Amino acid sequence: MRIATWNVNSIRARSGRVVDWMVREDVDVLAMQEIKCKPEQFPAEAFEEAGYELAIHGFSQWNGVAIASRSPITDVETEFPGMPGFLKGQEGPDLPREARAIGATVDGVRVWSLYVPNGRALGDPHYTYKLDWLAALTDYTRAETSARPEVPFALMGDFNIAPFDQDNGDPAVVEGVTTHVSPPERQAFFTLEDAGVADVVRPRVPEGYTYWDYKQLKFPRNEGLRIDFILGSTAFAEAVTAASIHRNERKGVAPSDHVPVLVDLDLGESDDDLPMIFG
Repeated sequence: MRIATWNVNSIRARSGRVVDWMVREDVDVLAMQEIKCKPEQFPAEAFEEAGYELAIHGFSQWNGVAIASRSPITDVETEFPGMPGFLKGQEGPDLPREARAIGATVDGVRVWSLYVPNGRALGDPHYTYKLDWLAALTDYTRAETSARPEVPFALMGDFNIAPFDQDNGDPAVVEGVTTHVSPPERQAFFTLEDAGVADVVRPRVPEGYTYWDYKQLKFPRNEGLRIDFILGSTAFAEAVTAASIHRNERKGVAPSDHVPVLVDLDLGESDDDLPMIFG
């Protein structure tokens, strides 16, 4: 199975490019972030013609997540337990939940497409929201991986955190000044991993960015960030046979500011899948 994640930064603007890449790279499952549309606005026909079915969660021109799969999608969820909401200028437990998460099961693999809140600025309420959101995701991940360790489980998407100094090549992103590299954000990322998942790409692709701002020639200068990840449970990680970051998708006409991250899985065959042999 070939699984990927991609912050597409408006699927209506890039559906042709995304589908072409999926077909060219023989992708079985794609987790998308920042689709920036409601389900009825999603350009589903292009995906369906290429043999994919869809699970979509979006409210407006902001945020939004989706999963495309060649195999049937089941058990779709658009929130994880405890996921906080956000409304600027408001506080409390009943704030509206944004379209930042969608989970589904495909061929026995549990996958989540996640768009972690940006944080905006240190000290901003959105920064607190980001840390609270990650804390709830960590609690859910710990419970899920503990209860069902045999199920391959993956958190995929744009985490809006560069966990290590080597993941930050943008001179405008500075610890103590901007988000994405602050100690609390990095610690939240590491605490999430401690809850039962690990970065399954870095061991095979130790260097490389996944995002470059459109401004100030960031991509030609390679002033990027590594903020898109596939974090897998032990059962998922043990099935990974290869990984790649598709840097070239930042090139060409109207690219997203993020690029796809991809892994190959060898899930083996169960006895039920093997052909019967009669003597």
